Amino acid sequence: MLYYSTNNKQLKSGLKEAVINGLAADKGLFMPEEIPVLPPSFFEKLPDLTLGEIGFECLKPYFCPEIPEADFKLLTADAFNFDAPVVPVSENIASLELFHGPTLAFKDFGARFLARVMARFTVGYGQDINVLVATSGDTGSAVANGFLGVDGVNVFVLYPKGLVSDVQEKQFTTLGQNITAIEVDGTFDDCQRLVKTAFMDEHLKDKITLTSANSINLARFLPQMVYYFYAYGQAIKQGKQNISVCVPSGNFGNLTAGLIAQKMGLPIKRFIAATNINDIVPKYLASGHYQPAPSIATPANAMDVGDPSNFVRIQELFKHDLTSLQTVISGCSVSNELIFSTINTVFHSYAYILDPHGAVAYHALKTALSKEEYGIFLATAHPAKFPETVEEIISQKVEQPERLKAFLNGEKCVKNSSNVYEELKQVVLSKAL
Repeated sequence: MLYYSTNNKQLKSGLKEAVINGLAADKGLFMPEEIPVLPPSFFEKLPDLTLGEIGFECLKPYFCPEIPEADFKLLTADAFNFDAPVVPVSENIASLELFHGPTLAFKDFGARFLARVMARFTVGYGQDINVLVATSGDTGSAVANGFLGVDGVNVFVLYPKGLVSDVQEKQFTTLGQNITAIEVDGTFDDCQRLVKTAFMDEHLKDKITLTSANSINLARFLPQMVYYFYAYGQAIKQGKQNISVCVPSGNFGNLTAGLIAQKMGLPIKRFIAATNINDIVPKYLASGHYQPAPSIATPANAMDVGDPSNFVRIQELFKHDLTSLQTVISGCSVSNELIFSTINTVFHSYAYILDPHGAVAYHALKTALSKEEYGIFLATAHPAKFPETVEEIISQKVEQPERLKAFLNGEKCVKNSSNVYEELKQVVLSKAL
């Protein structure tokens, strides 16, 4: 399959080129040339398939035969080797728990898959590949841990100083080896701008090979569709129907993956795009006017995005037709106060602990859901990653998984940069050359 640029459909690339480059030559995002519909036989067996088996079936059209099918089956089994259970929370609402991977966040799905694909593509490449990634929280830890120790790949994680939780920070600043954490004096939008500027810097690209592990990379966001199929299969197995899904959204790669799954035949009724007070997309869905804005820091920090990169992919899927988009997606913005009160209410009413991002999704889903629907919200991070917020609200300690404790015992090691591009460039070159 070929992949076209969102800036120019005539500009196309093969899989390996698209994955390694991250962005198209004209700085557009790559999209698959076609989205195949999976056969009825797949949906008949779906409730009994593992995550790895689902990954093989739904991602095969995009990654094979460039990766031989036998190898790809092993790759997906290895990448998705942990569970993602659908857990009932209230009467007609369940949580899809995506935090059972190594870094306790949904980003493990895309990052582990991308790292394994990239490791194949770098064999015999002749020079190191440098992965540049901006994070507002969980992306950094998932990407860093996914690529840790991969030969021929250097990873640079940019994050906004003081705007990620202490736990999140420890997960990517304590690793060393081929991972460099860069603390930027600015916001996540600054970090994302710096990454985009680097990709447009021909002088830098003449010296080193750059790629991205943010959800702008097609091999990062496409594998996220796997858990939508898995969740639907589990819900059907539990006798549920008329299923709608609420997605806590920041850069909108997660929702894009769900919409592609739907176009491949997954019979999800509709999606609710839940944001914190960075409500660019909900406003667009209501008014038809898309107006980026500076990001605002919130307790749901991974969603603090004022100009979501992946929304152009969603517009591509719906041919830039707002009316068509509105038939499948509704938007909801959740205030900081509602994040706090939702964590408190759900814990005391149902003994279920939400992290701030899950609280955004739960509130939006509860607000939007009709009596005829069964709702699933994506729980994208373990509440133990946000102890400063969650424990104060529920007035008790959140149990820390053992793999999280291991990160917390590590020693932080970072490079520092302002939000001026030339300063970042020197940091990257000093480590990459």
